[in-house]
Amino acid sequence: MTVPPDRHYLVELRVTAERVSQLRRIVAAHLRHWNLELHVRPVCRAAEELLVNVRRHVGDTGRCVLELRWTGRHLTVSVADDDPRMPRLLEGGGGGLSRVMALSDSWGTCRTTDGKVVWFTRYAESPCTTGLLPQAPLPGGRTFLDGPVTEPV
Repeated sequence: MTVPPDRHYLVELRVTAERVSQLRRIVAAHLRHWNLELHVRPVCRAAEELLVNVRRHVGDTGRCVLELRWTGRHLTVSVADDDPRMPRLLEGGGGGLSRVMALSDSWGTCRTTDGKVVWFTRYAESPCTTGLLPQAPLPGGRTFLDGPVTEPV
């Protein structure tokens, strides 16, 4: 499926502590731009967890690629790095992939020729917006401009 360019974001980076917090703000800005305000907190927390995992296991010198894709119904966030070691879901949870699993609808990993990709998705349909302008009154209906209604005595 082709995703329109205004619903796709990709960045290649070295994962340092400063970059993780910058990318969290960038991800939040994209979600707000796409009118996905309700997803900002969980998506940013899960994306941050993936980036911190890269930093923890690959190191500050490792490069990775963060990608956001929103189809209008599903939001996918993926982080690819050049480390061939596959991540593991630890028993007992508490962080890492357990947190990503709790904050997403689905998640997974796959090997690539250069390393691996870890991704998660969330159902994120575009919110319905209602018009802010008042509707015209129906013909024959009373409006507040008619003044108060007086009862005949």
